[in-house]
Amino acid sequence: MTPAPRAVVVLAVIALAALLVPLGIVAIAALMLVVAVVVDARAAKPEPQVERQSAEVLSRGIPAQITIQAAAPAGGSVRVRQPAPPELTIEPREGEGGLTAQIVATRRGRQTLPAVATRATGPLGLARWDHKGAEDVELRVFPDLKTARRLALAVARGRFRDQGATARGPLGLGTEFELIRDYQPDDDIRQVNWRATARLGRPMSNQYRLEQDRDVQLLIDAGRLSAAPLGAMNVLDACLDAATALAFVADELGDRTGAVAFDEEVRTALKPRRAGGQAIVRALFDLQPRPLDSDYEAAFRRAEGSKRSLVVVFVDLLEETAARPLVEAVPVLARRHAVVVASPSDTALIALADEEDARGVIARDVLEARAKVAVQLRAAGARVLQAPPEKLPATVVAAYLRAKARAVL
Repeated sequence: MTPAPRAVVVLAVIALAALLVPLGIVAIAALMLVVAVVVDARAAKPEPQVERQSAEVLSRGIPAQITIQAAAPAGGSVRVRQPAPPELTIEPREGEGGLTAQIVATRRGRQTLPAVATRATGPLGLARWDHKGAEDVELRVFPDLKTARRLALAVARGRFRDQGATARGPLGLGTEFELIRDYQPDDDIRQVNWRATARLGRPMSNQYRLEQDRDVQLLIDAGRLSAAPLGAMNVLDACLDAATALAFVADELGDRTGAVAFDEEVRTALKPRRAGGQAIVRALFDLQPRPLDSDYEAAFRRAEGSKRSLVVVFVDLLEETAARPLVEAVPVLARRHAVVVASPSDTALIALADEEDARGVIARDVLEARAKVAVQLRAAGARVLQAPPEKLPATVVAAYLRAKARAVL
């Protein structure tokens, strides 16, 4: 229990009054104040009823709403405050009588949302009592599901675009005719159905369906290189965002998806299956890097024995020495599978390379080393994708769609 600011103000007034009125009256007023504070404190002592509503599953970086309602003591008031660990951002954190706020998780995995702190004030406003309401709750923070679902929906509706390439309606061995629809401005001219256009008097296009029942395997490096920071995230965060988007798009197109997460050992392995995206997200959402060198050959052999697949390896391309085991292991997969190596690029490093000081020289050396690794991987039989973290999901999805259109997998 603590006195409220109002009690302090009243006490100060009584003290000043001692200069003008007899001390007996001042003593009586002080005693009355003490009694009033005690009565008010007893009124504020009962623990307020607190109800907190918050989603227990969040996406990293995506705001969600949290609502707190608190019942104040009879005639009094209550102020609520929601504490948060560094991995969770809540704005605003405090409110009078309740709180409606936005919660954003900055790190994947399992996070704990602490109990709500309440401060009840008595009906006279002279005393306050601190309480805790609503228990700690565990939150599961997934990768960026919003972007993944947006890309999957864009592909399903034929509206996915990547540098002018279409996602639905590509002309190749990996497509089958589906229907005739109205022409859209960014359609390939080869899709125009001239007979239907002449008959209906308006431009019409053929829409194609990508073939299904293909296998997509996601190999995710969770070793020491994946802990490298990329702004507010790390390399593994960016890789999992892209892997999630690719898995959701593969689900939309009817392909089977599996995943292998590894460092010096295989940590998680999911065989390719239909609608495997949700299972992959649930299995890998709390995957964290470990300070271990990754055994690429062992992980690749885990995927090497399956039928021909599109194998996407998510990894950080740092420099030649660190990437040598990866380069040497790629032929294990390339003999049988279509291999794509996807890596998030560091936009801060690229910007730093334009500087003329020592930092710029170092940045250019690092970028040159990454470029050499990419050349070696291509020579070993892999296609290499590099894009900023926010663009990597769309870049990987576009590569997957092109592989289907060209019957690569």
